[in-house]
Formats: sequence, structure tokens, C-alpha cells
Amino acid sequence: MPIPTKKIRVLIIDDSASVRQALTHVLEQDPEIEVMGAASDPFMAAKKIQEEMPDVITLDVEMPRMDGITFLRKIMSQRPIPVVMCSSLTEEGSETLMQALEAGAVDIILKPKIGAADHLAESGARIRQAVKGAAVARLGAVRRAMAAASATANVTTKLTADAVLPPPSGRAMAKTTEMVACIGASTGGTEALRVMLEQLPANSPGMVIVQHMPEKFTAAFAKRLNSLCEVEVKEAVHGDPVLRGHVLIAPGDRHMMLERQGARYHVAVREGPLVSRHRPSVDVLFRSAARAAGANAMGVIMTGMGDDGARGMAEMHQAGAYTVAQDEASSVVFGMPKEAIAHGGVDKIVSLDQIAREILAADRRH
Repeated sequence: MPIPTKKIRVLIIDDSASVRQALTHVLEQDPEIEVMGAASDPFMAAKKIQEEMPDVITLDVEMPRMDGITFLRKIMSQRPIPVVMCSSLTEEGSETLMQALEAGAVDIILKPKIGAADHLAESGARIRQAVKGAAVARLGAVRRAMAAASATANVTTKLTADAVLPPPSGRAMAKTTEMVACIGASTGGTEALRVMLEQLPANSPGMVIVQHMPEKFTAAFAKRLNSLCEVEVKEAVHGDPVLRGHVLIAPGDRHMMLERQGARYHVAVREGPLVSRHRPSVDVLFRSAARAAGANAMGVIMTGMGDDGARGMAEMHQAGAYTVAQDEASSVVFGMPKEAIAHGGVDKIVSLDQIAREILAADRRH
């Protein structure tokens, strides 16, 4: 007789009864997740946590009596629990959520739009995966890397990059242009990317990054990184050139692809279906790099839940690109790097604090 799998117990904290109900419905569609309770404010939540410890908390930002960021900081300082921040889609809120990620939140999800069936299906898959990623998150991984440097969601179809662009031709492209670093990350990636990018000098090779984040929040994320790093960081716009010393972040809810014109590269930002259950998708970026850049590209897969990027990295590897995966010890969630390694597309496995060094070394060799 099979041993029953322990369910992920989730506590929902939100002042809106309709949101609590919608989140409960979305999460409990997955047999591996159990909503153990809900609270309308942090004070009620604190009492529930004293009675029974959840595996994951979903936490609203704006609530009565105590805001979500303050409560998050209290949790992380007293008894760390994986927290997924839940927010409505606003430009203003995106700045606040950057503070939440700095304070230790594992991920960001958007509040589900009640009554929009298509949106609820897509956002539901994203919400369930965020909770599963948080449940296996190693909360101290990035903090250790910073010191060194000073699941399957329930959707009907999982599309591959074939849904957006055809596979590479299979002919490896010679090293004829400057190197382009293509990077993919998900759960835990916001802080891991900051750690990595802060180590890079202003003359670093051009970079294109897919970090799984909701629409609107990628602009604030890029702005925050730009204020901290020597390289120039911005949210990508369709047609942006890939330049030395510049980093382009894929906008939330849009795929980003690398394209080549002569000896120069630029990005295409387009709509499209979810690929590997994500938009933007790392698989789409990596496949485009295999097609457009071949051996002129470098692929880096970092911390994250799921397998987005594994197939694309194998295609980059086959096209002659140098490929690197973040190691388990420094990953908040080792899902994406582990899958890329299993697909045979990784040349080297390194810790977070060594990724910048690998990029610069590959650039010198190019």
C-alpha cells in the first residue's frame, strides 16, 4: 500500500474575503496542496501560526492594523517561513514588492481576477507553482551566497518553445561576434541575480535575462538593479540592441527572443502562449539564442522551480554555446538547474558567487 504524500499546508493572509475564497479554490485544485486556514490580518495570522505552523504563507501587501511588509520582516526575524507575496497589478505596488523580496519573500503572485476564467486558469497554474516552489525553498541559500560574494502545476497542456519559434537548424555557428550572456531564473532569482550582477564591471558582455515575474513588476526590478550595479539594467523593449555593459530584463507576460542582424544582436519582445508554463519563458530565450547566436552565446540557468530552460539550454549546448548551471547549495530551489543538468546541456556547475567570474572568463576566451 503506497504511503500517502504529505500535503503542503498553506495559510492565506488577505483582508479581502473574496480573494481568500478565490485563492483557496485555486490552491486546492492541486491534490498536493491543503489550505489549512485563512486570516484577514497579521494579528489573526499570528494566532493561527502559534496553533499550527504552515509550510507556506501567502501574504497580502496592504492590510489593516499591520501591512504585509512589516509582518514579513517580523516572520523572517523570529521564525522564518516561506512567504509568497500576493498583490494586485499596480505600478506603485511593484516598488513595495521589491522591498518584500529584499525582506525575504520567496516569490510574487498576482491576486486572481474573479470571473475571468482564462486568466484564472493561467494565474492558477502560476500560483500553485509558486507555492510549491516556496515549500521546497532553502531560505538561507542566497544569504550564504551573498556572504561569499562580499512542481508541476495543474494545467491541461504544457507547451514547448515550438509554440513560439522553430528549433535551431543544428548547424553550430562560428564565433564571429561578441559574446551574449543569456540567463534564466525563477524562484529565488531576484536576489540571486542581484548578487551576480553586482559583481560585474561596467564593460561586461551584453546580457539578456528571463526572470519569472508578473507583468509590471519587471520594470521596478530592473530599476532597482540599475541603481545597484555598474552595468546598465533596463526592462527590455522590442528592438532594443544588446550592447556591452547593458542588461535587458524580459518584461513580465511577454516572451523575449534574441535576434541577429549582421554582426549585431537585438531583442524581440512578443506575446504568445505560455511555454513550459511561463511567459516569459527561459526555453524561448535559450532557443532563440541557439538559433541566432550559436557559439557566440553563453547560457546560465539559475535557481528556480520547475524545468523551464532545460530543453533550451540543451539546444544552446548543441549549437556550441558555453553553458553553466547554479549549484544546489547556493540555489533557493534547485529545480531548474537540476533539470538542465539532467537534459545534458550543462558544461559546468558553479556556486552563485562564481557565476559572474564564469561570464567574464567566457568573455575573455571568446
